Amino acid sequence: MNQHLDTALRILRAGGVIAYPTETVYGLGCDPFDEAAVRRVLAIKQRPVEKGLILLAADLEQLDGLVILDDAQRRHLAATWPAPVTYLLPATERVPAWIRGAHHKVAVRVGPHPVARALARGLGTPLVSTSANRAGRPSARNRFLAARHLGEDVDFVVTGDSDPHARPSTIIDLQSGRVLR
Repeated sequence: MNQHLDTALRILRAGGVIAYPTETVYGLGCDPFDEAAVRRVLAIKQRPVEKGLILLAADLEQLDGLVILDDAQRRHLAATWPAPVTYLLPATERVPAWIRGAHHKVAVRVGPHPVARALARGLGTPLVSTSANRAGRPSARNRFLAARHLGEDVDFVVTGDSDPHARPSTIIDLQSGRVLR
């Protein structure tokens, strides 16, 4: 598996787009600071940049400098993560507009999936995380479906399992406490 992750990381660092396992489905990922790579993900998804994208981090510390948290919020997140819970948090100016979209907040998660976290840890920055599917199509739940549905639009498909019975992550606005999904 290490060679497989090394290949994926090499592709990410070179501006590539990968499909990788997350808790529930395969995700599309890239370096969030590489605008061309993010635009490729948006084109694959047929998603307007204004909607924004999720960042998946290896740990809470990886979000330092990207989000604004007070001490109570930091303690809450430290006690909550890793988990399939995505929070909307106020973004700093370091979060590119092609990630935030038309929002002043950014969606972030420290998920429990070991492969996804290993990718973010190895990249040294959070990873773009959005379901590996085209608009209106079902999400890929395994690497074979990800490869078949996305073909040459992705540079690499990482081996790993998703849980076909799991539900998409809950999305919560941390400031208001409002559950969005």
